[in-house]
Amino acid sequence: MIELINVSYSATNEQGTKDIIKNVSLTLDGKLIAFTGPNGGGKSTLAKLIMGILSPTSGKILLDGEDITNLSITERANKGVAFAFQQPVRFKGITVSDLVNLASGKKLTVTEVCSYLSEVGLCAREYVNREINSSLSGGELKRIEIASTMARNAKFTLFDEPEAGIDLWSFSSLIKVFERLANKTDGTLLIISHQERILNIAERIIVIENGTVKADGSKDEVLPKILSGATCSALSSKGVN
Repeated sequence: MIELINVSYSATNEQGTKDIIKNVSLTLDGKLIAFTGPNGGGKSTLAKLIMGILSPTSGKILLDGEDITNLSITERANKGVAFAFQQPVRFKGITVSDLVNLASGKKLTVTEVCSYLSEVGLCAREYVNREINSSLSGGELKRIEIASTMARNAKFTLFDEPEAGIDLWSFSSLIKVFERLANKTDGTLLIISHQERILNIAERIIVIENGTVKADGSKDEVLPKILSGATCSALSSKGVN
């Protein structure tokens, strides 16, 4: 469980200081939670604050009651927080098997690696020894990243717009993978997305707009308001599809 207590974040450049996250307090617990909202509203910034990529200007971040506000990315990762970027990193010279082993933190058997790949719909025999390089499509990389996340078995995992850059067929498969992952995990998944089909599998939807929480509730409470434009006009006109 992640708790945000009065978290704010401001960025300064040559044009001055801008408040990006404004006094946000949230308790993030459950199987599958979605952040949504207009572009530039603060969703990804909030995720980076949770992971430790950015440091809050004020406020506290707790993991299962422990203050992790001043911990590094590595320290948070060791405590069970994981982050999946919009564009998965390609690693020249590292195989899919190497990556899944590194994520798990232990030496897995080939059978164990293959079981994780099979869970995300990849034919394990074709992928286990392939390199994480440009020969893999966006959809393949996404699924390999999710397989690594499953091997990691983190307490809290953030996915930043996992639908970015993948084709329609891969996206349909991705939805099924997230549903299976949510059913099997002992931790919490937080997905940042504009996509209605991803929002529709979430237990809880949190709308972030202008650095604040615009709406927070169950899918049945929040999604109809988003689709009608009652919660966020930017989503109704462009974001959710």
